[in-house]
Amino acid sequence: MFLRSTLIYGPAILFTRISALLLLIVVTRLINQEEYGLLTLVVTVGEMTDAAVTNWLRIALLRLGGTGNISRGSLVLAGKVMLFTTILALAIAATASAFVVPVRWVEFSIAVCTYLVVSAIGRFALTTLQMQQRHSTYSLLECLRGLLQLAFPIGAIAIFPKTFLVVSLGTSAGMLVAGVIAFVVASRRVTAGPARFTAHELFSLGLPLVVVALVGFGMNSSERLFLNAFHDATAVAIFAAAYILARQPIDIVGYAINVGTFPEVMSRFDEEGPTASGELLSQVMALMMQLCLPVAAMLIALNGEITELLLPQSYHGRTGLLFPAVAFAAVCANLTSVVYGAVIHAHKRPWLLIIATSLGSVATIALSVILIPNLDELGAAVALAGGSAMALGACVVISERLTPIPVPWRDIAVSLVTACATGAAAYLAATLLRDMPVLVPLAVGGTAGASMLLLMTWLLRPATVRKIFTTIRRNIGTAQG
Repeated sequence: MFLRSTLIYGPAILFTRISALLLLIVVTRLINQEEYGLLTLVVTVGEMTDAAVTNWLRIALLRLGGTGNISRGSLVLAGKVMLFTTILALAIAATASAFVVPVRWVEFSIAVCTYLVVSAIGRFALTTLQMQQRHSTYSLLECLRGLLQLAFPIGAIAIFPKTFLVVSLGTSAGMLVAGVIAFVVASRRVTAGPARFTAHELFSLGLPLVVVALVGFGMNSSERLFLNAFHDATAVAIFAAAYILARQPIDIVGYAINVGTFPEVMSRFDEEGPTASGELLSQVMALMMQLCLPVAAMLIALNGEITELLLPQSYHGRTGLLFPAVAFAAVCANLTSVVYGAVIHAHKRPWLLIIATSLGSVATIALSVILIPNLDELGAAVALAGGSAMALGACVVISERLTPIPVPWRDIAVSLVTACATGAAAYLAATLLRDMPVLVPLAVGGTAGASMLLLMTWLLRPATVRKIFTTIRRNIGTAQG
């Protein structure tokens, strides 16, 4: 089931992330590093505030709103809550903008506030589709969102001045169009009836998640603010570019798994109890290791070629060292949210996430203050990795006291061996051809790594390979029918 869900959501998420990567490639060539750094800070502040506005609401709805048939009353109540929190977030974001970018705070606040409004609309609609278990529709609209978020800002840059504000507003316009379409599609299958939860239940579950989101900001994004404070927006741009290149592929895997499995884990917990959900999460952990570790190894092995091909000359030589730390942080973060965080959500005790996330945030902030002044972007990457590891360790300890998860040690060991072999094959192949144009060693290295991954998987996990091909054939047959 997990593998099937991942294969359903994976293409859409892959398309969305590829669109974001293409936007990075285009934008870094059309605007200077300072403008790209400011654009990154817009996303940083926007995502921090957005997490407090809509992400907690999404989790609360998935936990309380039911699955399949979603009542109109539930959505109306959730919509009222979202409207209130969005207005509050706009005030907070506008104020924060004056401190983050005091010289250009008007432009910055316009960009952030626009991002908040359209993001709230889009994610609310997509959450409704997820609750309705309309997986294929969800994936299709995610693809549409990725396409529009690529096309609109590129079109905006071609017409208007090449500034971070133009790019940001173009991205928001694409999000808005996709969100409205998703809302219309989702609303057609909403059933009549009252809310399946009260406002008190929604806030009781959701408000602790706001705190989690805010302290999580310290762990996942504070290093960018410290880079801007200790250095400038140019340093932020370099770190952000490496962050996207090294983390996006891993997050694609983690998000695809999470979107497909979170509702099922919650349902298993409610219907069969903690033990059954723990066993299910053990399978999730195994799947994550099987997919995330080889991807991380490939990124680390080919970081030089990836950077040289995708980023302008001004970024070369300064991002490669960041890849191992960022990839490590990404694996830790996905394990925390997808596996161990799910246990805490299942027990409806999200305040425990505050403890784990706070420890990670403290570690990130402390390491940022120590490392960033002298190590610039590398210090930020190490701080991110340290905070992510601390949060994972704390979350493991907490979740094990609630519902022990059997650790699939054999699967993890096999995944590590596979990842090392994959990375080594990619690195050696690319190194032999390093004197040739960069596309050649990258292509050959990527092919060698992928081939080694398939070979190792076939040798060590033949049942998994057969299951993948069976699932693909079934999905193709369903689509043709």
